[in-house]
Amino acid sequence: MSKVEDFLTKAEEEEVVEAIRLAEKNTSGEIRVHIEKETSMAPIDRAVEVFHLLKMEHTKDRNGVLIYVAVKSKQFAIYGDQGINEKVGSDFWNSTKDIMLKHFKNGNQKQALVDGILKAGEQLKQYFQYQDDDTNELSNEISKG
Repeated sequence: MSKVEDFLTKAEEEEVVEAIRLAEKNTSGEIRVHIEKETSMAPIDRAVEVFHLLKMEHTKDRNGVLIYVAVKSKQFAIYGDQGINEKVGSDFWNSTKDIMLKHFKNGNQKQALVDGILKAGEQLKQYFQYQDDDTNELSNEISKG
């Protein structure tokens, strides 16, 4: 599979977007998923670049999380903004990546993304509780490059 369009079906995309909505329901944190064909950079470096291209650093509490996937390159990364990284343990992102990697290896892209999103949402909820005046600061839609 080397095309972004073939990575998820329309129904699977909708399930991923719903997972983002559910994960953000109990937190002021923001989660995005970005899928592109390939990268020649280290996946975490490209994730940082995409994070800024999507202007994810503009959240009020600097608590955005990006799950980045390069389909043809078969690489992915999770990048959390300054606010969340100051709170979670250093092993958090690695444990989330391990869960996702298991699903990716089994060819279950949708479940990899859903589990990664829900795990990130749990951490965000722990440190950034939902407030009555919270607004959805970033789109829940999957961005594609």
